[in-house]
Amino acid sequence: MRIGALVGPLTQREQLLKRLLPPLIVVVVLVVELVIAQLRNLQLEFWAHLLFYGFAGPTVTFFALDWIAEGTRARLRAEAELRGLYEQLQRSHGQLQHMQALMRGLTEAGDLSAVVDVAARGARQVSGAAEATVRLNSGLGAAYHDPAQQATHPLTASIPSGGTLALRFAHPPTPEDTALAHSLAAEIGTAVQAAWQRTQDLMTLHSVDDSIRAERNMRRLLTRVTGTMAERAGADFWAVYLMDQDGILRPEQVQGGDQHVYVAVPAFAQRVAQAAEPLRATPDEAEAFEWGDSAIGFPMRDEAGLVGVLILGHAAAGAFAEANMPLLALMASQAALGVRNARAYLYSEELAISDERTRIAREIHDGVAQSLAFCAIKLDVVARQIEKDPVRAEQEVREAGALLREQIQEVRRSIFALRPINLEKYGLLDTLRMYVHDFGEQNKLRTTLDVSGDVSLSKGDEAILFRILQESLNNVAKHAQAGSVSVALSGGLQWVQLRVQDDGQGFDPRQVSGRVSSAGGLGLTQMAERMQSRGGEYAVISEPGHGTLVEARLPQSEQG
Repeated sequence: MRIGALVGPLTQREQLLKRLLPPLIVVVVLVVELVIAQLRNLQLEFWAHLLFYGFAGPTVTFFALDWIAEGTRARLRAEAELRGLYEQLQRSHGQLQHMQALMRGLTEAGDLSAVVDVAARGARQVSGAAEATVRLNSGLGAAYHDPAQQATHPLTASIPSGGTLALRFAHPPTPEDTALAHSLAAEIGTAVQAAWQRTQDLMTLHSVDDSIRAERNMRRLLTRVTGTMAERAGADFWAVYLMDQDGILRPEQVQGGDQHVYVAVPAFAQRVAQAAEPLRATPDEAEAFEWGDSAIGFPMRDEAGLVGVLILGHAAAGAFAEANMPLLALMASQAALGVRNARAYLYSEELAISDERTRIAREIHDGVAQSLAFCAIKLDVVARQIEKDPVRAEQEVREAGALLREQIQEVRRSIFALRPINLEKYGLLDTLRMYVHDFGEQNKLRTTLDVSGDVSLSKGDEAILFRILQESLNNVAKHAQAGSVSVALSGGLQWVQLRVQDDGQGFDPRQVSGRVSSAGGLGLTQMAERMQSRGGEYAVISEPGHGTLVEARLPQSEQG
């Protein structure tokens, strides 16, 4: 506006001067000449011409040139302002580019540390400050400095999410610098809040994942996962409906509200089951839960299909408007995986119990029952021979007594091997110590246990390794005829190794590799397969007359 105000009148003035000045000069000269011609005196005419052309001409020329010079000066001022405006536009364009780069960097930053680093670097570039420092109340901070500038004039703006943006300029900050600093602080605060939210989401997912890995009881698992989801969404009530073997939804778990309303599966849960994405209940559907005015549902799906439906409710209308639906849906999918795993574990436990019952029945039938029957036959023979051949009868009684004592010992060994061990309560190392000590006392064997290094295994791997120890010691008690057995557990950088060595009679592993042990239920082949399924190794080194060494190795679990 200012340049236009200068250039417009000057242009008009020049045009006016160009058009009017020549005719005006001609007219003035003609008028003056006519006036002078009326004097009719040569001397007067001479002085009149001299006066007019000596004074009027230079005066007109001076004003005309001054008029032109003023226009030139105005044009130069306009050009200078145009150059200043262009430079200002260039600076604004560069500042806009830096701002766009800053916003993109803040959006792409993976964590709070990266957000702070990007914010400090971008704030210095956008503001043109000599130095920029971003410091959060949590202690995170970053600073960038331009060594080509002297940072002498400070400017500070508060970050809304908690922290400060400190800029230092080589020149006193202008009001524009102050406004820009506050705008930058607001944008940084928004990015920090978003990064913190992402961190919270990741921590929540990690917590749910840990629950799924560590928990095998389905009801406790659902309580943890749904409780976490409800806390995340701010829900007052929740319910879980699981698909049974017939493909029918059944109420599984309820928390809060009038729980009698969950006996039947509501229509909203059926609608969620048919959907491939989370749904918000209509007011009528939410009211059917007697939860008030808000409900959201998540289908619990995995690669095998629908596992169930999870419903969250709240008494207030619109309570879930700001809920992080993608995060909650992901947690529902994790819950589905946990339900599958818990059901598979329950099924495997049922199979294991069935197999154990079958094995015990077979052992009793093939071992103890037959021995007792044999003892009964011997005692019948003794009853018939006690008068005819007392010496033979006494020998038969001794043999029957020895057999009974052997079977009593066998029953004790079986009971000891079947005794429940609480690994979760005592931990692997303490359980090993108790078991090895009790095993020695029970079987009248000298036992030693040596533990070295750092042992870190998952719960499943600990159970497998302990099962291998049980099988190995049981075989020592039953077959080795050993006087002592040593157990060593060592942890290395990559492996955890278990060694069980006895000084017994040994055997040829090739002849018994497929045989099932009488007390543990697992033969050498099955134990090797179990170890290999966990990424481990298993070996039995033995030969007749030289004892037996069992070695089992499992990969160390990651520390975290």
